[in-house]
Amino acid sequence: MGRGFATPRSTGPVIVGARRAPRARGTYRVVLDVSRAVTPKHFTLQPVPPYGHRLVVDLFLPEPARPGPRRDEPEGLRDVVVAIDAGHGGDDPGAIAKGGFYEKDVVLSIARRLKNHIDRADGFRAVLVRDGDYYVSLRRRTAIAREHRADLLVSVHADAFRSPRVRGASVYALSQRGASSETARWLADRENRSDLIGGVGPVSLEDKDEQVRSVLLDLSMDGTLRASLTAGESVMGSLAGVTRMHKRRVEQAGFVVLKSPDVPSILVETGYMSNPEEAKLLATASHQEKVARAIADGIRGYLLRNPPPDARIATMEHSGMRHVIVRGDTLSEIAERYRVSTATLRSFNGLTGDRIRVGQVLLIPASSGS
Repeated sequence: MGRGFATPRSTGPVIVGARRAPRARGTYRVVLDVSRAVTPKHFTLQPVPPYGHRLVVDLFLPEPARPGPRRDEPEGLRDVVVAIDAGHGGDDPGAIAKGGFYEKDVVLSIARRLKNHIDRADGFRAVLVRDGDYYVSLRRRTAIAREHRADLLVSVHADAFRSPRVRGASVYALSQRGASSETARWLADRENRSDLIGGVGPVSLEDKDEQVRSVLLDLSMDGTLRASLTAGESVMGSLAGVTRMHKRRVEQAGFVVLKSPDVPSILVETGYMSNPEEAKLLATASHQEKVARAIADGIRGYLLRNPPPDARIATMEHSGMRHVIVRGDTLSEIAERYRVSTATLRSFNGLTGDRIRVGQVLLIPASSGS
């Protein structure tokens, strides 16, 4: 059995070393050294070229301790959680631009910037599904979002298409009944095949009652899917202010990473690495920052308009008014008009500066004099 057996490489923050040795009667021993306590699960996979038979070992970290409520907030209220999934990683580079840079690196940079913007907003917290150059299976990505009790999963990509002329950002939600366009169908097939690189086991539904397991796997997800489409529309509207859009509506396709039965999920194609001009743009820090900020604005807008009932943002006092930015508006003038401070308006909407754009929606907090 040891012939042709490659010692596993450490590609993540948990595995710090690997050892192997033959045992008696044709058996083989593999030892993984880990940096912290984990719960292992394993399964086998049939050969998929260029790989042979595979033994897959998933190492699950214990649930992190949750901090207690702050003294100045009611007990039981929580931050809303946004799970950010940077596509691909590790042995799966994703799309490769002619300039030689990889999708996995571009989207990880955007994901980290997006997390920073989400975390700056009061009542919001972001978690990264992948925070390094290692592979996470598609089903595991949704499981991580559910383990963190995410209110929204956003998967970030910068993919490729057969034609180099295809360009522009897109937003996708799940479709159980077929893709909404030929491009959507092709991209979903391409993304879902990436699980053959890292290996994928059956989706875990251990926490669900036996009677509902089969139902959950085939759900059109009703409320969850409607929420995904609403979130996608919010993000798309925000993205349209900073980058070219490939489609003017939220598309739908059968991306595996969107198939969480209870977490609204969207996939954002930030552009196409197969388009030379767009690939160069995606490689720049300034464009990555603009895209990340726009996605964050769309996410915050969606969650502020549709807050979970047990979230702090559901109890935040605001006037119920929204202001849509038009040409000539400035943040200071808007603050003066609604009799709030610029700092309050900035903090309430999770803005990091005074830059605003036409079409952006600001929620107006209650003024101290009202």
